[in-house]
Amino acid sequence: MPFIPVRTKTSEDIYGSEKRKILIDNSGTETMIEIRNNLKNTYSDIYTPEVINALEHLSVFNEEQKQLMTQRIQKRADRSLNRERISFLDPDAYIPRTNIKVREAREGKFIGAEIPNDLRRQWIQGTGPAAKPNTQTRKSIRNIAYALLSGADGWMFDGEDALGQVSTMSLDNQRNLKLAIHNDPIFFETAEIVADEMNQWARSFLGREIITDWKEQLKFTTKIFRARGLHLDDRHVRGKNGKGFSASIVDLTLYVVNNYERLLQSGSSIVLYLPKIQTAEEAALWNEIITSLEELLKLQQGTVKTYVLVEQIEAAFQLMEIRAVLGKHFVGFNTGRWDYINSVSDAMHWDENFINPNIESITMPYGYMRNYEDRVRRAVNTPDQNGNFTLWQGGMETNIPVGSKKGIEDSMAKALDGAIREQKEGASGKWVAHWKMVHIIRPAWEKVGENNQMGKSFPALTYAKEDCDKLMLLEAAPRTIRGARNLLSVALQYGNAFLQGFQSAALKPADFFGDANILYLMEDMATGEIRLSILWEWVHKKAELNEADSSTGLKAGDIFSEEIFKKLFAEEYNKLLQADSKDVHEISKSTTLPIAGEIVEKYVLNKIKFPWYIDLLNINLNNNDFNKANKRIQQFISAFEKDGTRITENLDF
Repeated sequence: MPFIPVRTKTSEDIYGSEKRKILIDNSGTETMIEIRNNLKNTYSDIYTPEVINALEHLSVFNEEQKQLMTQRIQKRADRSLNRERISFLDPDAYIPRTNIKVREAREGKFIGAEIPNDLRRQWIQGTGPAAKPNTQTRKSIRNIAYALLSGADGWMFDGEDALGQVSTMSLDNQRNLKLAIHNDPIFFETAEIVADEMNQWARSFLGREIITDWKEQLKFTTKIFRARGLHLDDRHVRGKNGKGFSASIVDLTLYVVNNYERLLQSGSSIVLYLPKIQTAEEAALWNEIITSLEELLKLQQGTVKTYVLVEQIEAAFQLMEIRAVLGKHFVGFNTGRWDYINSVSDAMHWDENFINPNIESITMPYGYMRNYEDRVRRAVNTPDQNGNFTLWQGGMETNIPVGSKKGIEDSMAKALDGAIREQKEGASGKWVAHWKMVHIIRPAWEKVGENNQMGKSFPALTYAKEDCDKLMLLEAAPRTIRGARNLLSVALQYGNAFLQGFQSAALKPADFFGDANILYLMEDMATGEIRLSILWEWVHKKAELNEADSSTGLKAGDIFSEEIFKKLFAEEYNKLLQADSKDVHEISKSTTLPIAGEIVEKYVLNKIKFPWYIDLLNINLNNNDFNKANKRIQQFISAFEKDGTRITENLDF
């Protein structure tokens, strides 16, 4: 298979031989960030003087983030060029940015965190954004009311994959969280109404109420925030030099500075989920940023606690190293599904023999997923030098109980079986994507009754070639036209939903829109990422189908070609145009859907594989002009093909 390697600038190309410069003027007279339009005033409750000061204080790390992301793309290109798989670090080397030896990290010779009381039992963590797109506060803040009244042990309020980024949605998300955490009357008034609605549903579905005292129930759930990853820039803040500004720094700052005092006063931990980390070096940068913010706020180091989502394959090679560099901040790992599958596909995009099956086959017990999960549970149960273990939070349950009686019964049984499997494997809890699933899944842990499974005995981690191979293990599974249609339909719908402001949405393939026995799944942007990665594999690696298909006349053994992709694309796209507004918003059919379609086609058919579907969507947020979108798509492709540059800033700034 012909492959054109992507080359990118090295950090020396970009920054010359100059050492890192301190960008902030400690006197506070020089401003190092710029906030677009009049948002500093219209969101003065979020961009407070304390927040602005903290952003200035942390702006020194923005160049560090840019440099690390350049290195990330460079490594990806080098591996493609050299046809090289990811491997374990040299045990005698130091973890970059630290004075910790790799061997010491693996042996637990570091000081980690003691797990705070409100994180010791996290049987069920819900996930979802704290805001709705283009919606007034009183309606938008209902998301938080559902979350905190759900009975979940923790709720990860999302600033990343499940949060739309249209308009000022990321700021609305922060505003709603601040109002709820500070017990603002608008939140209490909303919560009382929502509690009654939730009980009405529970009486009809569960045969009982789930909320007795709504004010007390609001205190039960631990609040957690997921910041955006290091690979993204913020849409509203940039450096004075005109460069994009790290979304990670913005999200961390806005959430912690606005809420840390109230959280601590109420006896709650300050907890973050850190996504998309690929290496211990990147985790070390996160640690430096968090520590610097703690120092500014005069908080004891380790006050801010962090889970790490292991959703990048390279991180699975450096689990103990990541634990070590985050030290007293680290409380646990999460094993997601979609992002991790996407990262495996992307890491192996140069290998013509690595071809994934239908996405439905790649469950947690499948091949490389099973081995990834096994490494995570071993890593959290390896003690640090004080004998402390950490938490393993299992993956996402995407089912929601909406559909026919049979569809719900079948799907809920499957969901509960999945939760029971993870509990038996050693997970201390699980994620759900909708509040209605909390009481359906919770019994998997409730019946056992243990707060967590820290310290459960598993074999020690090993670092042999066999361990590397297991993390890329493919197993026989269907690769079919039905699978391709599902990949295409859902990828198109998620791109469209993203551009509409719904990064988290209940979707299913178009062929099942009218079938109430097939439930909608509540998923986020990550599911769109992996679907395009697999389609790219099938086209460019000449995937062999292993089942016949009557709709196309193709036989087992036929190759999934570019022509087949184009035919299926036209058919699946047309189904979305014909769908009713319940499944595909009517207004989107002439605005965002054509743009999403163009992105899907360009991504899948381009010979060079792009690392992120979301990049092409981000540069087209708040844009419904197809011609303008096409120019931006081509601008991105040209920049990436030239030297590996990812356009990540807001082009409308």
